[in-house]
Amino acid sequence: MKLSPKMYKNRVCLNVLAGSVDNAKDCYEASDGYVVLGVLSKSYETDEAAIQDMKKYQEATENALSIGLGAGDPNQSYMVTRLSRVLQPQHVNQVFTGVGASRGALAQGETVINGLISPTGKVGIVNIATGPLSSQGEAVEVTIEQAIAMLKDMGGTSVKYFPMKGLAHRDEYIAVAKACADHNFALEPTGGIDLDNFEEILQIALDAGVQTIIPHVYSSIIDKETGNTNPEDVRTLFEIIKRVVI
Repeated sequence: MKLSPKMYKNRVCLNVLAGSVDNAKDCYEASDGYVVLGVLSKSYETDEAAIQDMKKYQEATENALSIGLGAGDPNQSYMVTRLSRVLQPQHVNQVFTGVGASRGALAQGETVINGLISPTGKVGIVNIATGPLSSQGEAVEVTIEQAIAMLKDMGGTSVKYFPMKGLAHRDEYIAVAKACADHNFALEPTGGIDLDNFEEILQIALDAGVQTIIPHVYSSIIDKETGNTNPEDVRTLFEIIKRVVI
């Protein structure tokens, strides 16, 4: 089973939500396979239902499955870990405190696991209190370099920087990108990314020297009537990637 995501020029892979198996196939084809398809654990009442359905996505997309939390919901952390153990997807979304458990459950190092850290309004400082209990209290602020070191300790692959609110935290995002580049760590910008700001957000990470970038583009390209991601928008995003990634 293929585990590592397909990266365009070994550098960029899209992450978009799949509204159905057919939608996942369409988005996979629109991006020439340089994508992982998010399926949210929060959408299922039981592990069994999630496993049965997510296997269909795996079969349809060469296992380009990204197991999601659901808007970063910390209460989904344990379910994501349980599903990851069984499904062995290419990509796993986790809160900061759930990374170690998911890596242990996977029992291999190929699957990408991100760890959710949040902006604080302070350049170079991030909030790591994103877990089921820690998120209920005050923010725990550390330097982005400390956060990356702890994620590496837990077997994490990348920083999921969320919620970015597009470019509302531009200076903070630049600092996060620089730290990821300096410490050879992947970056997953997430939240408020759309067709208008996608190129600038990607370019900031490229200019910083980040080697692996997995931008999440979710609600802005979802058809509100069908709940499906628009494959034409995915194709547009992929054209941008091909144009700017050297």
